[in-house]
Amino acid sequence: MVLAQSEQAGAETAADPLSAARRQIIDGARFSSASDEVVQLLLQPARVYEVAIPVRRDDGSLEVFTGYRAQHCDVLGPAKGGIRFHPAVNVDEVKALAMWMTIKCALTDLPYGGGKGGVVCDPGSLSPGELERLSRGYVRALAPHIGPDRDIPAPDVGTSAQVMAWMVDEYAQITGSFEPAAFTGKPLELGGIPGRAEATGLGIFFAGREALHDLGRSVPGTTVAVQGFGKVGSYAARYFAQGGARVVAVSDVFGAVYNPDGLDIEQLRLHVDRTGTVKGFAGGREIERDQLLLLPVDVLVPAALEGQIHAGNAGAIQARLVVEGANGPTTVEADEILAARGITVVPDILANAGGVIVSYFEWAMNRSRLSWTAEEVQRRLEAKMKTVYAEVAGRARRINQPLRPAAYGVAIDRLAGAMRARGWVK
Repeated sequence: MVLAQSEQAGAETAADPLSAARRQIIDGARFSSASDEVVQLLLQPARVYEVAIPVRRDDGSLEVFTGYRAQHCDVLGPAKGGIRFHPAVNVDEVKALAMWMTIKCALTDLPYGGGKGGVVCDPGSLSPGELERLSRGYVRALAPHIGPDRDIPAPDVGTSAQVMAWMVDEYAQITGSFEPAAFTGKPLELGGIPGRAEATGLGIFFAGREALHDLGRSVPGTTVAVQGFGKVGSYAARYFAQGGARVVAVSDVFGAVYNPDGLDIEQLRLHVDRTGTVKGFAGGREIERDQLLLLPVDVLVPAALEGQIHAGNAGAIQARLVVEGANGPTTVEADEILAARGITVVPDILANAGGVIVSYFEWAMNRSRLSWTAEEVQRRLEAKMKTVYAEVAGRARRINQPLRPAAYGVAIDRLAGAMRARGWVK
């Protein structure tokens, strides 16, 4: 049955993240002890909610937005995952992202299942008041289904610490008590944790550094290109630069800049703060956005959206190491092409796990009513990323497979063990 499903999934559209997520689970299960029953449970989310969110616009008109929340598998604990505000949000994307969160949490040995949410909107077109009303409306629509022991949302594409602040306040008004552990990625004033904003980017750096070591390289002198200069990519670029790498190219939705001698990342961040884009940065020349993926660099960090490396461009990738900052940036077909060409890919479920790891730290801190310093957070994150990378790399060597199937094997073994212990499967 699993083989037949693998063939069917492979025949589906490569750009479809849900098909990709299912294919990766099926393929990864071959390198685990999981039975077909385990795989069947992992191929569908446990619950998916679709809600209508009425928002009064500033001009007095009413607009109804569509929101989603998927809870994939809670065998290890409550669902955990971000909420994205983006025009392209759809139910299949949310399902896929929740699946990847389940695998990511299991891989990193966190007591969570996978969740993901989204609202179909363009947050850039909303005033601050409209954005607040939309954020609060999302919580009102889903309040019975979320909470610190059921489903803990966090920021994602198009959302922020401020959005989480509005959401945790709305949740408190609905439930009658302030529970900071109901959301992560909050401002420090509301129980947020130092280092959460940069956690995903820092984790990407740690994963990339460990992979470079496995390839007989080190960070100093390495050339890096980063696709996406938002909350994830900008911090990944900063930490690679601080580690001695030359970050030669970055891109955003508006364009890309390139300097073979290395970009001044701190000056670029200031430029983006002023202008809202990397375009026009005096320290580099503009190139086409898609050209960034094909540059002759040592490390490529795709930190934008899904499906950016695909069958049409994977054969022209020149980087020797791809560290996936986004969720699902490489299609299944592209993954096979890169593997055949000897290009190492650190998969998203490992490379960008820094965000959910530090979210777990925040949740645990809120539940215990303790506080952690930024130094403690970074030290614990580095130790966790090194441990997880070593476990995945060790399995990859044992089974003679790339890092992705090895990572899925580790994660699915943990999920299968929990399902057997709880009596869900034989």
